[in-house]
Amino acid sequence: MRAVCVVGLGLIGGSVLRAAVRSGRPAWGATVSASDASAALAAGYDVSSTVDEAVMRAVDEDALVVLAVPLPAVERALRTVAAVAPSCLLTDVVSVKQPVADLVARVVPTARYAGGHPMAGRSVSGWESGSESLFDGAPWVAVADEETALEAWREAAALALDCGAHVVPTTASEHDAAVARVSHLPHVLAAVLAATGAGGGPLALSLAAGSFTDGTRVAGTPVDSVLAMCEGNRGPLLDAVDDALGRLGAARGALASTGGLAATVRAGHAGRAELLAVRSDEGREEVRIDLTDPEAFDDLRSLGAGGGRVLRFEEDVVVGDLPG
Repeated sequence: MRAVCVVGLGLIGGSVLRAAVRSGRPAWGATVSASDASAALAAGYDVSSTVDEAVMRAVDEDALVVLAVPLPAVERALRTVAAVAPSCLLTDVVSVKQPVADLVARVVPTARYAGGHPMAGRSVSGWESGSESLFDGAPWVAVADEETALEAWREAAALALDCGAHVVPTTASEHDAAVARVSHLPHVLAAVLAATGAGGGPLALSLAAGSFTDGTRVAGTPVDSVLAMCEGNRGPLLDAVDDALGRLGAARGALASTGGLAATVRAGHAGRAELLAVRSDEGREEVRIDLTDPEAFDDLRSLGAGGGRVLRFEEDVVVGDLPG
């Protein structure tokens, strides 16, 4: 099994290190956070004293380097990679993909890179918040752009599978458009909902039940983390916000004119049903993609676009499934 070097040991990076070790891979990490480094060492994990040292070891062991730092810190980490391991196998677990791909192309263009993003997390941060099981059953994007090297994609996807996730192949731009709607917009809406509820004063908050608590959960995420991912995906998020505002405007107009909200509530009910259908394990259709086929990446992207997922490798064949 290929060794893994994780740069950044917060919630996601720390969980990647734990999950990689659980899978039997040789793995070590590094972080600029003294508290995360101390906690990881105390838990018995292999932590290098500096990021440079960790990446140099990755060269010696032909390891996959995983960038697990916030978007504002990616360029600094990439400059270390460029100086120490410019042709390494490289992936990341950052919440936006096109900005990271652009940075890789500019800072370390000789790296064998495939972007990644596990769709799992918590509204808390730091090493202590992580878990070896955080990614179990979760979707994990492995970017399959035209310029992505097959070797790099396979390594990023294999890591995701070893960490307990299933793999969703897509492009960087399609990923960013999708997560703007299902990850970044919910943070904006949760912030607005939490502030609106608090505007009702202590009485309103004392009466808040499950719908308000669930709807505002991610508003408890550290502010800097939310700003990094939402502002880092500005264009697609603007499109998602415009869509949401249009729907809210229609709801307000209907409520003001007729007193009815049927169209809004029914559309939301149908959307929730679609979510459950895509997630269901019942009636799924098996898909097999031969990675030696020149059209393999087209087939992988089609799999992801259809709500499908990669479940395992059988030598040069990807085995996945699609919703029934």
